[in-house]
Amino acid sequence: MTEKLWEIEPSGPLRGDVTVRGAKNAVSKHMVAAMLGAEASTIRNAPDVGEVGITTGMLEHIGMTVERSGGEIAVVPGPVADPSVGKAFTGLNRIPILMLGPLLHLAGEAFVPLVGGDPIGRRPVDFHVDALRAFGAEVTLAADGIHARASKLVGTRIDLPYPSVGATETVLLAAVRAQGKTVIRNAATEPEIIELALFLQRMGARISFAPDRRIVVEGVERLSGAVTRLAGDRIEAFSYLVAGLVTRGEVRVHGCPQDRLVTAITTLARMGARFEITDDWIMASAPDGLRPAAVQTDTHPGFATDWQTPLMVLFTQADGMSVLHETVYENRLAYVPALQGMGAEIEVYDTCLGGPACRYHDTAALHSAVVRGVTKLRGGDVTMPDIRAGFSAVLAAAVAEGPSTLRGVHHIERGYHRPVEQFRALGLALRAG
Repeated sequence: MTEKLWEIEPSGPLRGDVTVRGAKNAVSKHMVAAMLGAEASTIRNAPDVGEVGITTGMLEHIGMTVERSGGEIAVVPGPVADPSVGKAFTGLNRIPILMLGPLLHLAGEAFVPLVGGDPIGRRPVDFHVDALRAFGAEVTLAADGIHARASKLVGTRIDLPYPSVGATETVLLAAVRAQGKTVIRNAATEPEIIELALFLQRMGARISFAPDRRIVVEGVERLSGAVTRLAGDRIEAFSYLVAGLVTRGEVRVHGCPQDRLVTAITTLARMGARFEITDDWIMASAPDGLRPAAVQTDTHPGFATDWQTPLMVLFTQADGMSVLHETVYENRLAYVPALQGMGAEIEVYDTCLGGPACRYHDTAALHSAVVRGVTKLRGGDVTMPDIRAGFSAVLAAAVAEGPSTLRGVHHIERGYHRPVEQFRALGLALRAG
């Protein structure tokens, strides 16, 4: 099989309009939630990303019907033909583990293969497994995956050691049809979590948000189908705003509400970006250049970890020393050597810089970076290790001197809606082969 490549020739400032669809991190979770409905559910404004195809395959394997048309996905629940998500799906993404709770409700047993996703650090399944056991499930970890069995799930109290997005989703999907009340303490509150909870509520779930990261769920016996429209992807929106800034152009992003970008907008404004914001679009430019910044990633409502990869490229074009402190994933900076190979002056450290000590303090994790700008980047031959790092490589290639060849482009296609079309519309000379 021939490797897919992108060849990029720097072509000046990127300018124009981009419309973002629903988030990659939301659409697949909604598809899993739709398993629990007694009738079909419809998800609108869905992105055309590889993640949807992977999740469709899993749902169809266990007996669901998935119909896709344009930006609309219909999930039609059916009898569970096989409560085992096939081993062919091993390592493709992290969706299988979210299917455990729904499969236990529908079939009383389940098997899911080992999870995958981007190699950005440990994302252990312990939180998921411990939560399902607290509901009363028998869960066994094997070399090839996770086996679970339960005649019924009973509401419980879950105290998450860390506000993990995935673990919060697992608990929500198990709790909505569990017998009795479930209280999640230290829950994640990312917009995609709220969006999933709202969808489940449309299906008939009883979910309340309480202070101090608590979510309360009263289990119901039956959920119906529902229709929802996904809000625009905040990670994609930020990425394209930065694409304009890093190339001294300006990109107008449609489809992502301002409230999903509050922290990101202010961070960029402190660096010298100017914004125009309406109810329909957000546009950023930096006619007077960019200033350095110190930024720490965090759980919502902090600066999202997925925003820091494009930000790192932007730092290389800011006049001075910038600092990035990653506190969510310990291996998130694994893409830095590729940028260094293109001439970026970045040093990584295992200490906590640019913010208070985080949970990786006193570990060997390289989770802080100091970036010197303004740096002239040069084109190179780069292999994309994951979705977000892939986008950063495109940005670096767009501002570099000389052409670049990007490999591993399936990563970016798994997470961004039609990126080749979007970049070409902004004026980037990109050849996909």
